[in-house]
Amino acid sequence: MKLKEKIYVAGHTGLVGSAIVRLLKKRGFENILTVSHSDLDLVRQDAVEVFFKEEKPDYVILAAATVGGIRANSRFPADFIYDNLMISSNVIHAAYKFKAKRLLHLGSTCIYPKLALQPMPEDALLTGKLEPTNESYAISKIAGIKLCESYNKQYGTDFRSVMPTNLYGPNDDFNSETSHVISGLMSRIHEAKVDNNPSVVVWGTGNVKREFLYVDDMAEASIFVLELDTHSYSKNTKPSLSHINIGSGIDLTIREMAKIICKVVGYNGSLVFDESMPDGPPQKLIDVSRLSNMGWRYKTTLEQGLSYTYEWYKKEII
Repeated sequence: MKLKEKIYVAGHTGLVGSAIVRLLKKRGFENILTVSHSDLDLVRQDAVEVFFKEEKPDYVILAAATVGGIRANSRFPADFIYDNLMISSNVIHAAYKFKAKRLLHLGSTCIYPKLALQPMPEDALLTGKLEPTNESYAISKIAGIKLCESYNKQYGTDFRSVMPTNLYGPNDDFNSETSHVISGLMSRIHEAKVDNNPSVVVWGTGNVKREFLYVDDMAEASIFVLELDTHSYSKNTKPSLSHINIGSGIDLTIREMAKIICKVVGYNGSLVFDESMPDGPPQKLIDVSRLSNMGWRYKTTLEQGLSYTYEWYKKEII
């Protein structure tokens, strides 16, 4: 990408989108296009097409989505599937229609079957049943992958998809009703520290294993994949398997992760695991060998990333 080419980042205020914008600015890109939800509702096809017709971005990074943790996914499945299907359909079609050079669609590793073999390679897609608690979101992200593949096949576009593992970092959602596990736990553990509460409740058994990636590393990987020349990208993918996993390739239990948050926050109380609440899949570790072979590897350890996140939380949220 040339520094003066127009790059549209959809979802620029979110966790991933904001990290991508920070990175692009740091690298000297001069024409980053962003627009607020109040000015452009990506669920509306007419509005999206008017925007693309006027702006004609050279590159599109599709980081916009309706997102949330287990609680939000369970309570609002219609919102998750409708909003995300419409966002993907509208932006991808407009990128084709108005001749964007390249598009990067960001998804999630929830696309893989609940009981997929670990670590999950890209070809585990559509080989089994999805995790019920986030099925609606997963289906919408699978549709996004297939949209990119279909437009590439029929129209010769260069639309790419990346599937990140569980992300965390600055600009995460710390609302207990809609947050993911790290941000939700961090805010509850901080509050327990401030209020001198002797314990913090954690959903589930604490024994399921998860992989986490600091969001600035995700931004680096996204731009890495977007900037690959067509030959380098295509030789590591194929028309029917065009997405690439992004992660650390390392997992740990929720119990272990919660203890690291306690250490970072400086909380000395106990953790109480509510086993009546859902755990989700027993393990979610992705195979990152494809991306590693292309030349990218994560940089930020979990404890480092949690420390950066907590400092941001204390500065911006409290």
